[in-house]
Amino acid sequence: MAVKRSIPSIENGTALRALVAVADEGSFRRAAQRLGYTQSAISHQVARLEEGLGALLFHRPGGRAGVTLTPAGEVAYHHARRALAALETLDVEVRAAQRGERETLRVGVFQTAAAELVPPALRVLGERHPGVEVVLVESERPEDIVEGLTSGQLDLAYALNPPQHDAIEAIPLMEDRWVILTWRGSPLADAERPTLDLLDGVQVVAWGQHWWTQVELEELWRRRGIAPRVVYRTDDSVTLQRLVAARLGHACVGRLVAQRPIDPVLTSLRPREVLPVRTVALCHARGRQLSVATRALIEIAREQRVAA
Repeated sequence: MAVKRSIPSIENGTALRALVAVADEGSFRRAAQRLGYTQSAISHQVARLEEGLGALLFHRPGGRAGVTLTPAGEVAYHHARRALAALETLDVEVRAAQRGERETLRVGVFQTAAAELVPPALRVLGERHPGVEVVLVESERPEDIVEGLTSGQLDLAYALNPPQHDAIEAIPLMEDRWVILTWRGSPLADAERPTLDLLDGVQVVAWGQHWWTQVELEELWRRRGIAPRVVYRTDDSVTLQRLVAARLGHACVGRLVAQRPIDPVLTSLRPREVLPVRTVALCHARGRQLSVATRALIEIAREQRVAA
């Protein structure tokens, strides 16, 4: 006969907070300091949770070695984070509703992130926090991102190669590798070992010269000693793809642009050589208290990290 276990009553999520704090800190002592409890109180909460779940949540090697999550603990940790977020959301959003308020989340985006990464994240955000209004603000340049976040004009910002700034915290989401965008049946499409050298001397469609990513790309071309012939420039991703689909030139773009082409004639090639890493990250200001919706979108973005 199976033994029926019950999870102990958890007042205000204390046991879940203990679990998350110990996992984050790698230490019962540091978790106790973080939460303002004694170490024995934290140990007791975790032990009760383990007893209720019928599973060991932490490896406890003893000595100075840090504690780490067991496989069961990893599952419990992720559920605990979501449950605590839901508890906080319940409190904040009910109070806001009583005051007739609605939280607004201002998110900086660059064009490709707005098209590919933001919609699925906002869909989940809408399900978990239906009362939040989201305003998307175009923020392509690093200086615009820094200014927006540090001034409070932005709560979060998706950034390509996030700015290295002491006031900015960047959460890496994916690597957006360079690919060659062309059309099926083109002279480039059947290359067995594609490299950027395929673009030497051929017609290409490029981003506007004021785009810092295009500046970096053209500097990369110069370093490799290749000279594509830029015949069209555009600031719009859809227009760029349509020009390539019309066989007016090839393009060098990030994988995010090419992964869901707007025309079935389009195809992409991943160059074989090692190219500079392009990191897509979600950024926020260091030291600023983050709202419930801000933390929720960060959590969702982490859940939806894209494999390189």
